[in-house]
Amino acid sequence: MDSSHEIFPQPKQFLESESVTPYADAAVVVVPIPYEATTSYRKGCQYGPGAVLEASDQLEAYDEELNTSPCHDLGIYTCAPLADSNEHPTLAGDAMVTQVCDGIVPFVEDGKFVVAIGGEHAITTGVVRAMQKVTSESFTVVQIDAHGDMRDKFEGSQHNHACVMRRVLELGLPTLPIAIRAICQEEADLIREKNIPVFWAREMADNPDWIDQAIASITTEKVFLTIDMDGFDPGFMPGVGTPEPGGLGWYEGLKFFRRLFQTKQVIGCDLMELAPVPGSVVSEFSTAKLAYKLMGYWGESQGKKP
Repeated sequence: MDSSHEIFPQPKQFLESESVTPYADAAVVVVPIPYEATTSYRKGCQYGPGAVLEASDQLEAYDEELNTSPCHDLGIYTCAPLADSNEHPTLAGDAMVTQVCDGIVPFVEDGKFVVAIGGEHAITTGVVRAMQKVTSESFTVVQIDAHGDMRDKFEGSQHNHACVMRRVLELGLPTLPIAIRAICQEEADLIREKNIPVFWAREMADNPDWIDQAIASITTEKVFLTIDMDGFDPGFMPGVGTPEPGGLGWYEGLKFFRRLFQTKQVIGCDLMELAPVPGSVVSEFSTAKLAYKLMGYWGESQGKKP
């Protein structure tokens, strides 16, 4: 057994020590998806969901920015893991996407705000399909990422983690890639051909107005937010598969996310590709903190505050 699996056991609930909410009473459902099959550099993201859930128990329930305790205001329920490659190592491709989609659809139908935690980024295809099945109108997929993830195929698979946003585009949904700083020629050609509005990390660094410009470029009222954790600066988020230099800073990212929730209807989100670093808890604690912040921002947008 991998030692990191022993280091990061999976508790039952997000922020379990603070609030255990029955499904019927929870506004937020956390969906752990410990799937990994196609990562191509530093591996271990199948242990990401367990590490995040473990770290979440060390969070303060009170959010000083929002002046409230989102876990008490909203109620958070954590479901059983979907597409668990620890238990089913041969699970791959279309079967994984179908299992994720079918598992999430009931939560969306019940009006829950879904926060999916991966696992590799290929999972997002299934999450987005679930949102699309239930949502009656189009929505934009806002992508925080170091990489374009728009290859048609990589290492023989169209459901490789490097292809996820190509699959999203094929669903007919607009996308907004943010903090991108590594693409291949195929992706560069596609961006030009499809006129995809990319916010490049090197340009964002010198543009104090990038948040306003990014939000203004979203043409739909509804948004799904997908976050590859390598979209952040690896200086404070080293536990990722391919830690590209640069990326979002913590407070810069939070400012963007809060504005996004304030100005658009965010219908769900995912946080992907955390690969725990043995002997360090920085990345998983930061990811748990970010997930909790997003729950709080959604609650604020819904008026769910005392």
